[in-house]
Amino acid sequence: MKRIYEEHGYGDGPVAECYWDTTIARPPRGPALQGEVRAEVAVIGGGYTGLTAALHLARDAGADVAVLEANGIGWGASGRNGGFACIGGTKASDAVLTRRFGAGGMSDWHRAQIASAEHVSDFLERYSVDADAHSRGGEAVMAHRPKDFVGLRAEARDRERDYGVKVDVIGPGELAGEGLAGAGFHGAIRFPLGFALNPLKYVLGLAREVQEAGARIFENSPVTGVVRKNGEYRLTTPEGTLIAKKLIIGTNGYSSEDVPDWMAGRYLPAQSAVLVTRELTEDEIAAQGWSSDLMAYDTRHLLHYFRLMPNRRFLFGMRGGTSASVTALAQMKAKVRSNFDKMFPAWAHVETPHYWSGFVCLSRDLTPYAGPIGNWPDAWAGFAYHGNGVALGSYTGKLLAGLATGQGGVPALMTAPPARFPFDRFRRMLLPMAYSWYGLIDR
Repeated sequence: MKRIYEEHGYGDGPVAECYWDTTIARPPRGPALQGEVRAEVAVIGGGYTGLTAALHLARDAGADVAVLEANGIGWGASGRNGGFACIGGTKASDAVLTRRFGAGGMSDWHRAQIASAEHVSDFLERYSVDADAHSRGGEAVMAHRPKDFVGLRAEARDRERDYGVKVDVIGPGELAGEGLAGAGFHGAIRFPLGFALNPLKYVLGLAREVQEAGARIFENSPVTGVVRKNGEYRLTTPEGTLIAKKLIIGTNGYSSEDVPDWMAGRYLPAQSAVLVTRELTEDEIAAQGWSSDLMAYDTRHLLHYFRLMPNRRFLFGMRGGTSASVTALAQMKAKVRSNFDKMFPAWAHVETPHYWSGFVCLSRDLTPYAGPIGNWPDAWAGFAYHGNGVALGSYTGKLLAGLATGQGGVPALMTAPPARFPFDRFRRMLLPMAYSWYGLIDR
C-alpha cells in the first residue's frame, strides 16, 4: 500500500485516546481473509461507505458480498469523527457549483443532502441502533466576525429557498439566551436539518446488520493490490485472494495510491483533530453560557466544530496539521486545546482527557465523487466528503449499491471524475500554503 502521510498517521497512535472507545466495547475482530475466496461483489473499506453499500447489496439485492477491512470495523474516520450527521460534502462555493452544474444540478444536490441525513436516521430507527443521537434541531453556524454575520443573513435566505426549511437568524445579543455563548461569536443561524450521534456506535451497528444480511466481513485484511484478469477482479491481501465480478472502493481519506493505481493523486487526506472534556457540571455550563445541544461550527475556512453531548461532555474539533508524525500531532493537540480555551474561556480549567486525530478527504474540485473507477467495467468508488462523511458517506454507499445493481442514479455534482492533484505523492505539501492563506483571510 502506498500512502502519502507518515506511517504513524495510519497506526493506532492518533486514536489511542479516542473518547468513543470508552462508550462501547468493540467486538473481537473477525477473521482475516485466508486462501482463495469468491464473491459476487468485493467491497474495500469497513466504514460507512463500504458497509452501507454491502448492506443494500446483500439485503435488497440478495448479492453475495465480501467486505475487506485493513484494520477493524470503523477503525478509520467512521469510528473517530465528531458525529455530525448533517448536510454538506463540498468545499466549493454555491456560486461556483451553480456555474458548473446549473440550477437543476444544484436542486438534485440539495435533495441528496437532505436524503443523506434522513438515510442515517432511518437506519437507526429501522434497526433500533442506540447511537446516542441528539440535537434533532439541526446545527448552528456561528459568525466569528461581525461581517460574517451579514453573510449568514443572506445564507439563511438561500438555505430556506434551497432546502425548504425555516432558518432562524440569531443576533449577537440573542446568543446567550439561546445557550450559544462563547468568546468571539457575532451572531448565528440555526439550520434545522441533521443531528448528532456517537459515530462508533453507529458504524458497529451498521456492521452487525451487514452480517445479519448475509455479507461476509474480513478484518485485518489490507488490500495490497487489485488487478482485473479474465473478466474478474483479484484482490490480494497478506494471507489470501478475493475474486469477484464487481468491485466497490470506499476507503476515502485512508485510501492507497495503488489500490488501484487509478486512485493515485485523486484524493487528498487532510487532518482533523478532536478533544472531549470530562463531564461538565451545570454550574460550569451556566458559567460559560453554552447549554445548547445543537451541532455547531464557525465561519472560518479552517473551521472549528463543537457540541455539548447528552452526558454533558463537550466535544471540540478543528481542521489543520500537515504532518502525522508523533511530534506534529502533539503540536496539533496543543493548538486545539489553545483554541478551545480562547473560544470557551470559562472552561479553560476543565480537563480534556480525550484527544485524537484522523483524516478527512478532499478532491481537487472540492466536490464528492461516486462513480466508475476509470474504464474498469463493474467497478466503482465513492470518496471526498470534505469532512461530512457521516451522512454523505453513508448515502454514497447506497448510491454505489445502486450503480452495482443498475438501479438509481447519482447527482450530477458527484459524477465528475476527480482530477489529479499536482505534485503526485507530494501533494500534501499544498496544504501549508492553503492553510496559511486561509489563516490570513480568517482573521
